[in-house]
Amino acid sequence: MKNIILFVLLIAVATACNKDFLEKRPLTEYMEDAVWKDPNLVQAYVNDLYPKMRHGFNEVMLSSMTDESRFIHNYGATTSVTEAMSPEDLGALNLFGEWDKHYKAIRTCNIFFEMVGKTPFKNEAQRTRLNGEVHFMRAYFYHMLIKYWGGVPLVTQIFKLTDGEAMLLTRNSFDECVKYVVAECDSAIAVLPEVHDRDNKGRATKFAAMALKSRMLLYAASDLFNKPGNTRPELGYVGGDRTARWQLAKDAANALILTNKFSIYKPTSVAFDNYTRVFMDKDNPEIIFCKYFNKQQLGTSHDLYNGPNGYHNWGGNVPLENFVEGYQMADGTDFSWSNPTMAAKPYVGRDPRFYATILYNGAPWKKRPTDAVANDPLGVIQTARYERKRADGTIELINGLDTRQSPLENWNGTYTGYYIRKFMDINLDAQFFRGDQAWPFFRYAEIKLNFAEASLALNEEVLARDAINEVRTRGGMPALETSVTGDALIKMYRYERRYELAFEEHRYFDARRWLIAETVFSGPAKAIDIYGKLNPDTLFYTYNVLTNGVESRKFTQKHYFLPIMAEEIRRNSKLVQNPNY
Repeated sequence: MKNIILFVLLIAVATACNKDFLEKRPLTEYMEDAVWKDPNLVQAYVNDLYPKMRHGFNEVMLSSMTDESRFIHNYGATTSVTEAMSPEDLGALNLFGEWDKHYKAIRTCNIFFEMVGKTPFKNEAQRTRLNGEVHFMRAYFYHMLIKYWGGVPLVTQIFKLTDGEAMLLTRNSFDECVKYVVAECDSAIAVLPEVHDRDNKGRATKFAAMALKSRMLLYAASDLFNKPGNTRPELGYVGGDRTARWQLAKDAANALILTNKFSIYKPTSVAFDNYTRVFMDKDNPEIIFCKYFNKQQLGTSHDLYNGPNGYHNWGGNVPLENFVEGYQMADGTDFSWSNPTMAAKPYVGRDPRFYATILYNGAPWKKRPTDAVANDPLGVIQTARYERKRADGTIELINGLDTRQSPLENWNGTYTGYYIRKFMDINLDAQFFRGDQAWPFFRYAEIKLNFAEASLALNEEVLARDAINEVRTRGGMPALETSVTGDALIKMYRYERRYELAFEEHRYFDARRWLIAETVFSGPAKAIDIYGKLNPDTLFYTYNVLTNGVESRKFTQKHYFLPIMAEEIRRNSKLVQNPNY
């Protein structure tokens, strides 16, 4: 497909006929004289921007910087946010915030706008479309920086090495940055098509830009960026009308809703299947903009990275008990380990999305690999210790195939008693088979929840409740009654957002912008220890919640914004560091 042609390959093709090319013409000249005179190379130049949009199928997921999961391996800066993070901690910052990567991508966008006017397109519609795509991507890269750091320098021109002091830019205010992203989105919305033809799947559309605008404006109206008494404009607003900001956020979400082009996906009458298939079925009506993978070429290693070790997968980002215990019961009541009935059978009768998101002890999964199928012919997750009777009548204790002490693989098992189920393709049956699940940058459920949050802030509870219920009932949960109002409705909204959008890179930003991260991201990362005691006819399970030994976490006031790397401040003396670093 056209959208996966790599820019570097096209350069190689274009230069193959001239073996002295590199000796005779600098790369900068080539970029101007050759790329910008050839519409096909300009198309390839824009294609190369898409891989720079960070998707979430990474070995270390952003969820492991939150109360959703823990990454089980110990190489690199991969632990959760802790007091130890400093401006010198480039590993974690580059892994998630990616300041340098995003500014390089922004520079690529800026070069495009400076040069594309010289390209002799035979069809001006192509130039218009490419302009729209790059406006969208420049907005996307800036919104990523803003979410982590607050106001950042807005670089909209190309600098040369001879520009000296002109390259040293101060941080723009948060307000200026938000307005810039919104303006870029509006520029994209004005010219991008609603859909692309088959050869151009995966490109930005009008609706992708509308979704980005909705997200940026929702974040802008949130608590983190609207602190009373704030005197640092790069960290948030220093005045103005917050109600008007919520109205802008509501209007942006509603504009996309009113297009009637998307819907909450319900292909079956089974809530578990509906939620699972949102992430499996290609081009379903809930997906607004996504990253496609081709399993024969790039593919995604999500299943390998995060699958159970009893299937020769790598464990990866394992859900915390902190997250799992938050799933409601199917009737909408809260789960509690203090309730003897719930505690005896904790995985029975939960929110249907639990079963589509978490692999827990006893969860039906897929056929085991050949060296393990004899020990588990049914393909059921084993994260417990079990008593088993020997032939001589004595009792032995065995560890489940998916435990940290697995007899199959004992180096990459879960520390928490759980694995991720969401996004996993049950049809992949070997260790190194790659899946082709799409990563959802934006989906319609997020937009409905954005609308609900802004409506709640504007005291429009009926609108908010209706939007929440549209998402909630697809997940198989009972609709909220009209008696659920005020703080109770806000609590239910935040529940929906947490569990509907689990592992989709929302929780880190949501907890920060709601100013609850110091509470929910601090303290012990909890696990579950399960013991199967042999009774005459069955195993009787006991469950023990572990509050130490998994990971100790601490999120403080300073962690609401990432530090600007020391290297950047040394490079640009006009950059002002975020507080407390």
